[in-house]
Amino acid sequence: MRITSNWRALLIPVLSLALAGCMAGVFSSNAGIPATVIHAGVHSGGSALAFNPDETLLASGGWAGRLHLWSLPRGTRRASWQAHAGSINGLAFLRDGAMLVSAGYDGRILVWDLQAGSHRAWHTESPVTSLAVDAARGLLASGHDDGRVTLWRIRDGRSLEREGQRRLHSRRVRGLAWHPVRLELATSGSDGRVMLWRLPGDVVELPPPSTYSRSLAYSRDGRALFGSGWFRLFRWQLEGRTLRELPTAHRGIINSIGFGGEDRYLASISRQTDSAVYFLDPETGAVIKRFQRHELCGGFVAVSPYGRYLATTSDDASVRIWDLRQAPQSAGGRGD
Repeated sequence: MRITSNWRALLIPVLSLALAGCMAGVFSSNAGIPATVIHAGVHSGGSALAFNPDETLLASGGWAGRLHLWSLPRGTRRASWQAHAGSINGLAFLRDGAMLVSAGYDGRILVWDLQAGSHRAWHTESPVTSLAVDAARGLLASGHDDGRVTLWRIRDGRSLEREGQRRLHSRRVRGLAWHPVRLELATSGSDGRVMLWRLPGDVVELPPPSTYSRSLAYSRDGRALFGSGWFRLFRWQLEGRTLRELPTAHRGIINSIGFGGEDRYLASISRQTDSAVYFLDPETGAVIKRFQRHELCGGFVAVSPYGRYLATTSDDASVRIWDLRQAPQSAGGRGD
């Protein structure tokens, strides 16, 4: 396609603004706890992370569909596969840790046997943009670019009968989270809606946040649902369905959140003019601890099941791992 001079005049400022936004981390303060391990240049851009149940493995995925396994605590690479033809948009270990699920924008969902290095695959009708696994029940939920959410049985890759698929959003599905006790799935979309799908039937809509929620996480007791948007955390108290928005020290959209420390904190990472990595107080949004920010926009954050490790990835192509038992205990308090 030929770009005319008029279009070029319009595109250059837009691209410059986007690049400046993602480069903001380069020029801002890099104060914070340094990573224990940094793997540079392992993804063209990082998009997904997951720890196995016993905290001995970290899986990372990126824009080009490459999947890496890292052995802990040293963070050495154990294996690497070309898993998808597009961005990996979801990773989750199954209950025993011997199997890993990956989902990609190519519309495929893969279940990996990590010992054999093999996988089985099934195809969906639309690019996968988010993933959530209920390992105890053997269920998987995939969110899609066209706003649909599909439920699958992991053992055979079949969608659930009857109401196994719903178009819950008019635009891309952004966040998915399983309720820790009830058979309930929370979803958020680029349309700004946040829904609770109470399987197998009712769907309840929660009060809409001020900006769409990029990610979702239930508290361990299941009483609250958290989301993330521009600068703020969203906290829905599910009894009464009330919404409270919590300001944070983030200066861009909070791209990913995850609970750690038995729900004492929410790990968070942001993008678009910011690349900060924090532990936030889930009651107030205040910074509990600051970690070294990335050079480019933040991508994904994960905390290991028992809280020993923190991992992040970013547009800067790196995967960073903190062993929190070794990390300095400074860099706490208020954000910069």
